[in-house]
This record gives sequence, C-alpha cells and structure tokens, in this order.
Amino acid sequence: MPPLSLCSVQPRPFKPSRFVSIVPLVGLSLLLFTPGCSKQPAQEPVTVTFLDVEWDTTALNPGLGHQLQDFTRKTGIQVNRLPRPDGSLNQLALWRELLQKGGAAPDVVSIDVIWSGILNQYLMDLKPYFASELSSQNPVVLASYTVSGKLVAMPHHAYISVLYYRPNLLRKYGYREPPKTWDELQKMSARIQSGERAKGQPDFWGYVWPGGVTEDLTCGGLEWQISEAGGRIIEDDRTISVNNPQVIRAWQRAARWVGSISPPGVTAYGLWDAQNLWGGGNAAFLRGWQSDYSVITGGWPFSGSPSAASAGNSGQIGLTSIPGGTAGRASTLGGNGLAISRTSAHPREALELIRFLLREDAQLASGKENSAPTAETEFYELPLMLDPYPQLAKSKQQGAGLVARPSIVAGEKYEQVSRAYIGAVRSVLTGEKVPSVAAADLEKQLVGITGFSPGPPSRLN
Repeated sequence: MPPLSLCSVQPRPFKPSRFVSIVPLVGLSLLLFTPGCSKQPAQEPVTVTFLDVEWDTTALNPGLGHQLQDFTRKTGIQVNRLPRPDGSLNQLALWRELLQKGGAAPDVVSIDVIWSGILNQYLMDLKPYFASELSSQNPVVLASYTVSGKLVAMPHHAYISVLYYRPNLLRKYGYREPPKTWDELQKMSARIQSGERAKGQPDFWGYVWPGGVTEDLTCGGLEWQISEAGGRIIEDDRTISVNNPQVIRAWQRAARWVGSISPPGVTAYGLWDAQNLWGGGNAAFLRGWQSDYSVITGGWPFSGSPSAASAGNSGQIGLTSIPGGTAGRASTLGGNGLAISRTSAHPREALELIRFLLREDAQLASGKENSAPTAETEFYELPLMLDPYPQLAKSKQQGAGLVARPSIVAGEKYEQVSRAYIGAVRSVLTGEKVPSVAAADLEKQLVGITGFSPGPPSRLN
C-alpha cells in the first residue's frame, strides 16, 4: 500500500474530546493544503488507530506506552491509542459499535480472549501473515482466537486467574501453605477473619472476590463448578451441561460465603472493588488475575501494588492457583490478542505495529526469564503459564490447569450466554432463587439462546 498523500486523507470521525492519543495528531498540515498537491502530493505520516483493551493500565505497566513511542520513532508511523470504558461488557459494546462503522473503524484492535466469535465478522484472518509464529503459541490460548480455522487475533498478553494471599498472616495462624481446596479456603478465611477482628480490625474479611454483574463472575462460577466435575457451562460438543448436581452444590457453597467470610456487598463488587479492599489490608484472600506481561515487567503486584502498604504484612504477598474440589483445580484463561479491522485503511501499517509489539514482548521475556521480581513475592503452585520463576516456588508439584470459557462454541451468542449465566449465579448468591431452580431456568435460557441441547458435563482434564 503506497504512503498516504494529503489528497487522499479523509478526516477521522473520532472527536478529540472523546479519545486521547499518545502522539500529537497532524492536523495543521491539512490547513495548508493547496490545489497544487495533485501534481506534487505532500506526504503526511500515517496514523494507525489503536483501540486498546489495556489502555488504562499504562500507569501500572508503562512499558506498552514506551513501546508505541519507539514504534513511531523507528517507523514514522504514528499511533492514536483510544481509551476504553471499565468492565468487559461495556468494552464489548464500544468495540462492536466502532467496528460496525466500516471505513471509520479503528485499524488495530486489541480484543478480549472471549470476543473472537462475537467480533469475527469484523476482523481480518491473520493466519497467512503469522504462519511461522503459530507453532510457538500455547495451544489453549491459540484456540481461543481461532474461529472455524480463521485466526482473528494474534495472542498478545495471557491472563490467568489466581488466588492472592498474605504469607505472613498464614504463618501467624499456623498455616504452612495456602489453601488448595475450597473447603480449606473457607476454614482458613473464617479463622483468620475471626482472629484479626478480635485484634481490633472489625472490618476484616477472609475472602473477597468480584460478585457483581461482571464477566469476572462468569469466570469465578466456572471455576467453582468445573472443580467439582460440573462441566464448562456449554461443552465443546454443543451440549448445555450447566444443570447438574455438581453445579448446584458449588453454587450453594459460594452462597454461604456471602456475609460469612465475604462481605454482604460482595454481590455488587467489580474487580477493582475487590482488589481495593484486599489491597487496603482488609482481607486475607483475593480472587484476582495475573498476567505473563506483568510478571515479566514487574508490574502489579510486583511494583506499585496497593498491597505493599498493607499494615502488618510487611508488603509481602503470595500468589497461588485457584482452589479446587473433588475434580481438581482450574484457573480461568483470560487475556487479549491483537486484531486488524477488515475495513482498516492501513492494513500494512497495522500488521507492522502488531509484529513490533509481539517482537518487543518476546525480547523483554527473553531478557527477564532468569530474573525474579524485586518485591517480596511468594509463588506457590501456579499454573505453568505463570510460573516463570520456579526457584521461588514452595513446592515442585504442578499447579492448576487452565479452563477456557465457552466463547468459541457459543460464537456470536457468547455475550448473551455470559449475561444469562451471571444472572443465574447472582440470583443464588443474593438468595433470590434456590440453586436447583436457578440451574434449571438457566438451562432453558441457554437452549433458547443457542439452540443447543442439554447434555452431561465434561470433567476437568
């Protein structure tokens, strides 16, 4: 694709007051346009618009912003990085709206791992351009960005759900290691919570987690049920498996946490609500996320973590796999990939940007693979994807496996599937419905949404 000239440039419809660029937009030169440019076209630097799902993480991981600046310096291609709203469901609504604009759509689009089937129709097939890189990708991650053989995005940053804990508090109450099962988590949380309240912290809780209307609740609920052999909500063979005794028992157990080891308001918590409470020193355990990128770069929780200032804990934090049940332990796969809009005005430059970001991350990982985080951090039986520092592990046993949400099998219906699941789980957590009724009602909803039939649950591999 030839460089753009002033004569071919069309102004973007995005309003400056709504979007923030990391580089100055070249607008003054448009005012200098003269009819003579048809004979001797002046060239304007190409600007690639980047709709970035990690836009608001720059303060914690400034490396990405620096990478984009380096890209512009080395290529002359400018990057207009667009902000995002909070919450996965709100982000998806904005992404769909902008991608539907056709020629006005962003060029490079960072998509959540669960959006592949939903946004497939708006995105290029990247497989022909990255064939040599695919063999080095984790197969579970790669499958989450592949729809009917089409690679809708290149995996960028992988996120894994983890359990944060306070090693000093565990030792204080006689525990040598973090909980491996939900029952152990429940017992430890209750004991530590009771002890800390008796020592003058009346607002201390054992376990905090996002229980509001958020995709995090889909992830949490999936972890509860699959660890008890309750299946994946919708199986890969297109059977709806959510209505079974194991799911019902898992939901019942979680409902008992509300108001006992978890705050009564946890059913309204988003991710940051839970993190802020734990980071303020008011909880022993937190269900959260960790990424390969933040492990490599020393990002949260390794630097700038709110937990580092928690009173009485010396800034030490621990990470371990999500607890499990009778069928094992499973951490949910999250993260984002880099895609290109089918209507991008600058596909060549968009591909160049993606290659640059992937290459920069690979170089960063290579340079840090034998180092350790600078903060006092304890790793214990993490999923293999997030165990880059085995010398810090307290055990050589393998951590949890990974479980992917049913976003590929549900395809463009996944948003409806997830919203229905969130509603059903919250109806149990808030006491609106008993678990057996909620599961049966959800099964009917999912049949109506997808057209799939009920079937037995799969076991955790």
